[in-house]
Amino acid sequence: MGWNRRLKLVLSFSLVLLFLPLHAGLAYGNEGTLIPMGHSIGIKMDLSGVFVTNDVMLDKDLWLKAGDLIEEVDSVSILKLENIEKTFSGTDDKQAVTLVIVRNNERIQVQSDNAAIKRLIPFLKDKTEGTGTLTYVDPKKGIYGALGHQIIDSSFNSPPSFTEGSIYLSKIGQIRKSVPGHPGYKISTILKDDNVLGSINKNGIYGIFGSWNDAYKKVLAEPLEIMQPSEVKEGEAEIFTTVKGTEVESFSVMITNVEKDQFHFTLTDSKLLETTGGILQGMSGSPVIQNGKFAGAVTHMFVDEPEKGAALFLTTMRTGEK
Repeated sequence: MGWNRRLKLVLSFSLVLLFLPLHAGLAYGNEGTLIPMGHSIGIKMDLSGVFVTNDVMLDKDLWLKAGDLIEEVDSVSILKLENIEKTFSGTDDKQAVTLVIVRNNERIQVQSDNAAIKRLIPFLKDKTEGTGTLTYVDPKKGIYGALGHQIIDSSFNSPPSFTEGSIYLSKIGQIRKSVPGHPGYKISTILKDDNVLGSINKNGIYGIFGSWNDAYKKVLAEPLEIMQPSEVKEGEAEIFTTVKGTEVESFSVMITNVEKDQFHFTLTDSKLLETTGGILQGMSGSPVIQNGKFAGAVTHMFVDEPEKGAALFLTTMRTGEK
C-alpha cells in the first residue's frame, strides 16, 4: 500500500459512530453523492460455530489452539456455546469425551474427559463484538459502509467467520489519550441493544458493509459530492468524528501526502489534540472532507507519531460493497 516503513502502523479496530448536525427529513443523493456519517457504532457478530479463544491444554501433550472450531462432541454437532454448556452440566468429570475439531481446514479427533471440557468452556466463544466508526450511508441503495478496513478478531488474529451481524448506535463515555508508542482508544457503550442501525453482510479489506435500517433517518446529514482520488490535494481538510457522547464534530487536519492507494494527514485541531493526544483506536472509518467534497475515510494511525494518520479514498472503499 506504499506505507513508510520506518513507522509502525496500528489498525483502528474500535468502530466509532459519529453524529453530524441533524437535518429535517431525509436527504437522498444522486449517483455522485453519499451521506458522510462518523457516528460511533457498536458491532456484534454471531460466529459460524464455537471457537477456542486461547491455546488450552486439555491433557499432557494435548492442546487445543486459538481459532480451533469445536465441530462435534460425542458425535453431536455443536452450533452454539450453550450446546456444550448444557451437555456437560451435572455430568461425571471422569467420563470420556470425544471431540472433533477443525484446524486449518483439517478435521481432528481428540479424546479427553468431562473435567477437561468444563475447564475449556471459559476459553470458548460463539460471538464477537467491537466498536468503531460509521463512514457513510447510501440511502438510495439502502446500504452503509464503515471502518475502512477489515475486522480482525484479536482471539484468532484473523477475520472472524460469521453467520450474521449488526451495528448499533453507541456513546463515547471516556477517552484514553494517545502518546508516542502507545495508541489511545475510545471507551463506548451501545445505547440500545434492540435498536439496530443495520446488518453486517460483508467484512472485507475495505471495511464492513450491509443493509441500512431506514428507520434511522434522524442520524442522516446532507449528502456530499464524492471526491475522485485525482482531486485530493495536499492542504487543509477536516474529519468528522466523536470524542464525547454521541456528538459528531468537525476537526481540522492537513493532508500532507497523496499516494496511489491512500493519502496521509496530520491532525492540526488544537481542541482535538488536547482531548485525544492524536488519532485514537476507534477513529477508523471517520469521514475525511476536503473543499466540501467527501474524500475518504481514516484507516490507520502512526504509532510513534499519533498526530499522523492515513486514509483510504472513498472511491476505493466503495469497491468493498460488491
